[in-house]
Amino acid sequence: MYGKKGTVIKVGKKGYFGDYGGRFVPEVLDKKLENLANIFEELKDKKEFNDEFKMYLKKYVGRPSPIYYAKNLSKKVGSKIYLKREDLNHTGAHKINNTIGQILIARHMGAKEIIAETGAGQHGVATATAAALFGMKCKIFMGEVDIKRQSMNVKKIKLLGAELVEVKTGTGTLKDAVDGAFEYLVENPETYYLIGSAVGPHPYPSIVRYFQSVIGEEARRQILEDEGRLPDSIFACIGGGSNAIGIFSAFLKDEGTKLYAAEGGGEGLILGKTAATLSLGRPKIFQGSYSYCLLDDADEPIEAYSISAGLDYPGVGPEHSHLKDAERVEYHSITDIEAVEAFKMLSKTEGIIPAIESAHAVALAVKLLKNKNRLAIVNLSGRGDKDVGRF
Repeated sequence: MYGKKGTVIKVGKKGYFGDYGGRFVPEVLDKKLENLANIFEELKDKKEFNDEFKMYLKKYVGRPSPIYYAKNLSKKVGSKIYLKREDLNHTGAHKINNTIGQILIARHMGAKEIIAETGAGQHGVATATAAALFGMKCKIFMGEVDIKRQSMNVKKIKLLGAELVEVKTGTGTLKDAVDGAFEYLVENPETYYLIGSAVGPHPYPSIVRYFQSVIGEEARRQILEDEGRLPDSIFACIGGGSNAIGIFSAFLKDEGTKLYAAEGGGEGLILGKTAATLSLGRPKIFQGSYSYCLLDDADEPIEAYSISAGLDYPGVGPEHSHLKDAERVEYHSITDIEAVEAFKMLSKTEGIIPAIESAHAVALAVKLLKNKNRLAIVNLSGRGDKDVGRF
């Protein structure tokens, strides 16, 4: 992989991306996660496992998801913009790629119960969907605030047969849902924790990256087929970072393709009113991994805020921290107001209603591509059915 001016981005020791990553968990979980890491390394090299994963992506998820030339948006912005349509996947977002992959690992390990955290609810729906498909018991941990603002996905989770566990501690958002899931895992170590983003202790960032890399692999092939060349730039939203690392992964070595990620800027770059971790954060061990985190003056994690439940998280995946330091990816803050404007703009210009998370990426693309005559791909990570009633 290559950073600014062609400098090599070094991948560190096992479980690390440069200086970031690792596994900082209680001993009872350390042994379990080491076993998971070994099983993952074994399975990902097996043709039978990958063939089954690809079969479910094609026959059940509906992949490949297309790239779509957004002609009206492009004309308005002054650059040629393609959308990677992850919103067309079964369950309406990129999350299903990872849940199908991890449920296959869980089945191989003989797991009887699946747990997961969720913020915007899309990972909760995708996990509940995969658990129903494979006949597994499922618990979804979700903060009480997110339950209120994502009521449609809450109903879907319950309809799919999963138990919804309301987390009332902290601010009742994604960070607290993760804490609740980890606490349950410590008490029930035989449970399989299906993490939804490229965060947490090793091997989760690598596992999620592996299953989400299908986004980038498809997008690279599709843009070459449609345009005969690679894009000048790629845009994705980022909370923990799974959809972003998924599409970026296939382009990291291409120095001519600039990579941009849109963080949840909330009300602006003010601690306590933003979720812009890579804009304002500092490295810290947080929820099992060493990575950037929003911190107060005492070097303790501070609550994040974003209009988007999926981006409302004070941490970020360790690979993104590494890519920031290596200057291979530019991370920008997008405010709530900018995201809502982009949400409405894409809906009205293309007849495509994006998730409010994805609208952050659209907003950043509109801002940076204005009258630039560039070729770009925006990863439309999810659809906005869940958000329509809010704006």
